Amino acid sequence: MSAFEFLWTELLSRNVIIYSSFVRRSVSLTAGLNYGSWFLLQFHNSLSVFQTSSGSLTDLSHPTSLPAAEQFIELRQRVETEFQFRFGYVPLVVAAAPGRVNLIGEHVDYNHGFVLPMAIERYVIIAAAPSSNPSQEHATFYSSDMQESIDVPISASSGPTCSGWGRYLEGVIAGFVSRGCNVPPFDAVIGSSVPRGGGLSSSAALEVATATMLEGITGQQLEPLEKAILCQRAEHKFAGMPCGIMDQFSSVFGMPNELMLLDCISQEIQVVPFRDENVSVLITNSNVKHELATGEYAERRRQCESALAELGLLSWRDVTLADLDLARRRLTTDELACGRHVVTEIGRTLDAAKAFANGQWALVGELMYSSHESLQKDFRVSCAELDTLVRIAREIGSEDGVYGSRMTGGGFGGCSVTLVRSGRAKPVRERILMQYENETSVQGSSFTSRPAIGTHLVKRNAHDN
Repeated sequence: MSAFEFLWTELLSRNVIIYSSFVRRSVSLTAGLNYGSWFLLQFHNSLSVFQTSSGSLTDLSHPTSLPAAEQFIELRQRVETEFQFRFGYVPLVVAAAPGRVNLIGEHVDYNHGFVLPMAIERYVIIAAAPSSNPSQEHATFYSSDMQESIDVPISASSGPTCSGWGRYLEGVIAGFVSRGCNVPPFDAVIGSSVPRGGGLSSSAALEVATATMLEGITGQQLEPLEKAILCQRAEHKFAGMPCGIMDQFSSVFGMPNELMLLDCISQEIQVVPFRDENVSVLITNSNVKHELATGEYAERRRQCESALAELGLLSWRDVTLADLDLARRRLTTDELACGRHVVTEIGRTLDAAKAFANGQWALVGELMYSSHESLQKDFRVSCAELDTLVRIAREIGSEDGVYGSRMTGGGFGGCSVTLVRSGRAKPVRERILMQYENETSVQGSSFTSRPAIGTHLVKRNAHDN
């Protein structure tokens, strides 16, 4: 029996059924969900494929690798147990949403470009139920990781009244209420396996998990596109982070064995197959985060906007390197460098999508190294620790299992992403971590992932186990 067959048997025996939050016939973002009568259609490559009474198909699964699935089940059980211990009754719904890693296309999601992310096998899971306290008028959240509790108002407020991680929750709840959804007072427990502060979109996973949980509690389903944008607006208005659309889209629309080539203008997704299980993604956390990150992020965005305005064009897709060269006297040095990164990164991302689809791993690797150099020298969002991780990976080389590596996320710390041969992932991981600690005196951490399923309800009524 294969690991995947063993996993499937275990999931069935535990009655762990995943209800997807979306249906996708192809790559349309407007497909809705018809929760009709579900029945088994087929099982293939660890994915269960179900059909609704309307005849539309949806892919449903836990994470596809056995260790990741075991971690998912353990996290779910921990969150549900904590809920019952803390509130004294059984949760009605359990929602999950993954973090994401961007393979290439950094800092171009807010610059009209293309990005190539995948959902990762690390999740935020929320167990929740309407409050049993008739006098309660708010939502009570408890974070099992931070061991903190916060009361969040249920209102259509336009700005935060909570602090810290409560702002993300408040923004999503406010978005639901402003759409006319009747959100009752409720209790919730949050658990997460997404590393915080590592550029893997733990905040987006929290927002999307909250939105999916609210769908389960209220019985009011949002269109997937609407859900992603609601969560993005929550981060803009309540957390003060002017992020692009990639993070929330990845958490909503992620699918196993697929990357998403996301058009950040049209908001359309092209599926890029990534089915070769001999190739994996190694994510290494530098475990450093420099304090200038938030301010520098906003400054880079401002520089991109001012450069595009000076060029007199509507989109960075209309800009060429020749255009930048002609305008170099009108642009500041920083504007010119930022523009050069955006133009070249858009091209690299499209080339990388084709290379992934064709299994051209050496070409993907070279594009990743080129992306990192651009982020380091032109966009200036890397740091010494990230540069060290990428250099070590490059020194290992393709003969010993590394195809390519680059920083990922906003920068100034966080993670590197490395494309590796699956059979060499363990020794590559061990060498990178050992050499990184020897050179920086910082202990890193890492894990491998395959593309994962996006947000879904693990449990949607009191009768589900």
